[in-house]
This record gives sequence, C-alpha cells and structure tokens, in this order.
Amino acid sequence: MRFKLAVTRWIRNRMSAEFLTANPLQHPRLRHGFFTRNGGVSTGAFASLNCSLSGKDDAVAVRENRSRAAAALGLEYQALCGLTQVHGKRVVIAEDAFPEDQRPEADSVVTRRVGLALGIITGDCAPVLFADHAAGVIGGAHAGWRGAVAGVLEETVFAMETLGAARRDVIAVVGPCIHQPSYEVAADLRDAVLARDPADARFFATGKREGRWQFDLPGYCAARLAALGVAVSIMPHDTLADEARFFSHRRNTLAGGGPIGHQLSAIALGACLRIR
Repeated sequence: MRFKLAVTRWIRNRMSAEFLTANPLQHPRLRHGFFTRNGGVSTGAFASLNCSLSGKDDAVAVRENRSRAAAALGLEYQALCGLTQVHGKRVVIAEDAFPEDQRPEADSVVTRRVGLALGIITGDCAPVLFADHAAGVIGGAHAGWRGAVAGVLEETVFAMETLGAARRDVIAVVGPCIHQPSYEVAADLRDAVLARDPADARFFATGKREGRWQFDLPGYCAARLAALGVAVSIMPHDTLADEARFFSHRRNTLAGGGPIGHQLSAIALGACLRIR
C-alpha cells in the first residue's frame, strides 16, 4: 500500500523558529507548522527549540520557545493548547487553551474554535494534523505505536465528526517521525500490532538483527486513516536520521540516554485572529 508524500516547505520566520508546512494543509482558513529543533533558546541536550513542558529543561526557556512557535503561526503564547500525552487513545475537545498545570491526559485534541493552536509534542512518535476546512474543524494527535494500535487516529476523526466535520472532507498529514529504516522493533511490538490484524504484517520488514523487524510507523498510521476514507499524506522526514533538524528519543537511547528535547507540531483555524 502506498500513500502520497506530502510536499513540504521549510520556513524560518522572523523570530527564528524553524518549521515545515505541508501542501495538503495549505488553506486560507488554516495555519500549521511542524517545528524542528532549530530556532529556540534552550541549550545543551535541549538545543534549541525544545517545546516540551514535561522535561527537565529550564521552564523559562521552554516558554520562550513555545512563544516563538505560537508567534510563527500568528498567535500569542496563551493560544497554544497542549496535552499531557500518555500513549493512549483519549481525545479531548478544546474550547480554550488548557492551563499549563491542568493539561488533560490525552493524546489527541480537536476544536472548532478560531485562533486556538492545537499542539502535539513528539520525539519520534508521529504527530498527525487534521483539518476539515469546509466545516471549520481541526485536530492534532500524538501517535506512537501504542496509541496508533489502540485507535487514537480513528478516535480523532470520530471526535471531529461530533463537531460537524465530514469524514470525506477530512485531510490528515503524518508529520516528521521515525521511519522504517530507523525503527528496529522486537517481537512484543510486532505481536501487539498483529494481534489486532494479522494483515498488518505488511508494515514490518526483515530486521537488521535476528529476532528484530523494521516497523513502518507512518505507513501504519496512514493506513489506519485511509481505511476510514480520510485523505492522508506522509511527510518524508525521518526524525532519527536527521539529527540536525529533529530531536529523536530512539537516537538518544542508542547514544546512552540522558536529557532530550521534543519538537512541536501545531495547527490553528483562522490563525490570523488572536486570542487574548
């Protein structure tokens, strides 16, 4: 099964935050960005556009980084709506940005609120951004393998439908994440995927070591969405392979562990309007 590769464009705005945009999400009613690790103020292992509120980076630096990302989308810091991600399938509907100390435990968020930027944090998992611009409904999901198997992507589409979206009009883009050549997995992951559907063996290639496989996470995510009838594209960027552009949890683990930053992906509806 093949999916469209999303044509992308690198952008470095006047605040220096670097991000990519994907052509399928280009629309006058939408603003979006798949941010890289470049253009922030964090240092050391977090250099430089670390946007995770849950790590050990300096909180002041993280807030400045998130402010730069929000500004790149034409918004103020307070408009950025984040989650406490737990590798599950729960979806929340956002009417306003959640206070930083009250972020719900969930892995997906949807809204029809103009000017609210839905933010997803990743470090190899797939950030997936959704939009039905005709209905004025958007979504963002964090899809690691556990969440993807559990159904977080389908649940995101279902939640969008409750807000008035039409499945046939939903566009989804699987953003920068770990790709198959970089993603060696063991039998526990493969068994969990195949327990749901043995046909999904097509997303595993022979591993570089005995008893290991190479898992196609973005392809798996795209297939789950395509089965719903959603138009889906995959960005070609492999987070592990591109150290200059992206943080990578797997790369960090292979190097011995320690602190690590995370990148932000965000989408906003009518982002030229500001929330105060």
